[in-house]
Amino acid sequence: MAWNVEAFSRSLAAMSPETVRAYTGDVGAFVQWAARAGITDPAAVDRLLLRRYLAYLATRRHARTTMARKAASLRCYFSWATRRGDVTVDPASRLRAPSGGARLPRVLDRSEITAMLDGPAGATGSKSTAGAAGEPAAAEDGATRARDDAVLELLYGCGLRVAELCGLDRGDVDLTERIVTVWGKGGRQRRVPMHDLCAQALLRWLEDGRDAFTRRESPPDAVFLNRVGRRLGPRDVRRLLDRRSPVPTHPHALRHSFATHLLDGGADLRVVQELLGHASLQTTQVYTHVSKERLLSVYGATHPRA
Repeated sequence: MAWNVEAFSRSLAAMSPETVRAYTGDVGAFVQWAARAGITDPAAVDRLLLRRYLAYLATRRHARTTMARKAASLRCYFSWATRRGDVTVDPASRLRAPSGGARLPRVLDRSEITAMLDGPAGATGSKSTAGAAGEPAAAEDGATRARDDAVLELLYGCGLRVAELCGLDRGDVDLTERIVTVWGKGGRQRRVPMHDLCAQALLRWLEDGRDAFTRRESPPDAVFLNRVGRRLGPRDVRRLLDRRSPVPTHPHALRHSFATHLLDGGADLRVVQELLGHASLQTTQVYTHVSKERLLSVYGATHPRA
């Protein structure tokens, strides 16, 4: 019986591209390891073999979060293989690896957010390059600023994941109602409101900036494009943030900050759950811990008897 890793990869279509790559790579690595032990059939895998594999990974000094993901990848694969009839008993049904420590997400303070979103007028942080069809460099630099403003406003103003932002199409954006329709993890759809500044920045990019990056092969429906006319990708967003952020910042920190600042302002936890697109309220509750830490920090720094 073949491992059918390619078919397994196709079955993950509802997951994000990053998750598909990670799970497919994890299963492929296990298949190679099992082959060295003479196991070439998924039906020959038992729980003991899987535990031996995790023990082997532990000797390779993988991070605990990586170990947890690899165990999740194997659970996902063998659950799929069981449904297909490739194996009769799922050997990974209760497979677990030590999870990573509960690190709290980094939250940007208001001054850092302001510096990022309202940076010096006209600054793009990148060298001038010629635009499409002979456009002057200044035109493209202005378009870069318009795009970057819209990207940052959406990440912080709507709490989008980077993959969700990069996957936005024009039909997902309603500037009249100021609503953005987002397709999140697991194919779940949610509608998130945009505030005035966010909608204005997005309108500026779509009307005045996007044409400067459009090429013949550009995807016509993509909201955001990079300098070569392709759909904006996660690496593009990371470079964008490197240009604009006054401190080293991961793009996901804007989503963390969005949630924490809402809770600090008194938002209901279930409302924040809906805005973030979390399937479980437990996932959202991590932000209550962040918010409490911030409140204790402010209390300790400002109360005369603290």
